[in-house]
Amino acid sequence: MTMHSATLAINETLQARKAAGEKVLHLGFGEAGLPVPDPVAEALARAAGLNGYGAVVGSSDVREAAAGWFTRRNLVTEPDQVLFAPGSKALLFALLAALPGDLVLPRPAWVSYAAQASLTGKSVVDVPIPAGSGGVPDPELLEGALADARAAGLNPGVLLLTVPDNPTGTVARPEDLREVCAIADRHGLAVVADEIYAELCHNGRPAPCPAAFLPERTVVTSGLSKSMALGGWRIGLARVPGNAWGVRLMRELVGVASEVWSSLAAPMQAAAAYVLQDPPDVTAHIAAARRLHAAVARAVHGEFVRAGAVCRAPEAGFYLYPDFEPVRPYLARQDITTGAELASALLERHGVGVLAGEAFGDTAGGLRARVATSLLYGETAQERWEALRSDDPAALPWISASLDHLRDALAVLTPRI
Repeated sequence: MTMHSATLAINETLQARKAAGEKVLHLGFGEAGLPVPDPVAEALARAAGLNGYGAVVGSSDVREAAAGWFTRRNLVTEPDQVLFAPGSKALLFALLAALPGDLVLPRPAWVSYAAQASLTGKSVVDVPIPAGSGGVPDPELLEGALADARAAGLNPGVLLLTVPDNPTGTVARPEDLREVCAIADRHGLAVVADEIYAELCHNGRPAPCPAAFLPERTVVTSGLSKSMALGGWRIGLARVPGNAWGVRLMRELVGVASEVWSSLAAPMQAAAAYVLQDPPDVTAHIAAARRLHAAVARAVHGEFVRAGAVCRAPEAGFYLYPDFEPVRPYLARQDITTGAELASALLERHGVGVLAGEAFGDTAGGLRARVATSLLYGETAQERWEALRSDDPAALPWISASLDHLRDALAVLTPRI
């Protein structure tokens, strides 16, 4: 039986509670939480009359724009290597449907990867992430996990990497990525690189790209839902290698796309073509978003650390992955012994919504949760614009009030260290 996506389910739950008048702190859903810049909205409006069906892969204009976008990011690309879809989520599903073999997945990982593997009939080979960062499997454990999987009758064929990572909000170290890709090469694995957060590294530097280490068999997926906060517009794109393997894969992907979504809506392609040319207003907007995400994530990170949790420092996007193991005895006295119980207590007692780590494939007994900070920027477009332009967004009254709400909830649940 297919379950409701955990991230979508908690968003709907928290929205319903908020609509009912409850005081809710929404830390459960990875929506980028920012307004649409006027030039981007105008590009969409100009394309409103484009109401005909188009090519499955996307128009020549949007594919050329995407090829230039990848090339400027040191991944030389031709237009025929690019496919567009209504969100990168659809492309990830299509890739799992098209590529042979079972899925090798770092743990914890975004909730939909394993679910999509199940929908496509693939088994999942879980490999823990390294201590320092998420999104890639621990290189020291990967070889053994592949051997164990084959001994158990599985057929590892696809390695899925998320750089930067959701749920940990970290960026894989280049040396780990290089080693993981070398192992994938030795074992003949295809690599799917989910780079939806690649524009949002807090230090402003590019994230390492798996395609730099295994160009012959790495497919990159991306989109505009995170960097441009256009999640509701559902704009995703994928880049396949420019070799015979990539040509065959593109043919398979087009086959899936033609039967499932036909093509990305033409007005959305026009908006994407504008954004992917990197006009100054777009690059400035993304830079401001990057600063805002970093500032608020750091502030929220500080609250969890002060409450006694262990938590990797945020490096990209708008996620944290606190671990409450150091305060387990204190939580146990409140009948909280798992991540699910922790998430339930935060929500039911304090109106704070987070997702338990087990939703991301973590062990059920762990006291870990995924925290999303991107819906703290304001309730109105005006507040969100002010947050984007602020030198100290955490000090803005509405963001400061959310930090107070979180601090009060954690003070009840955990001892001060």
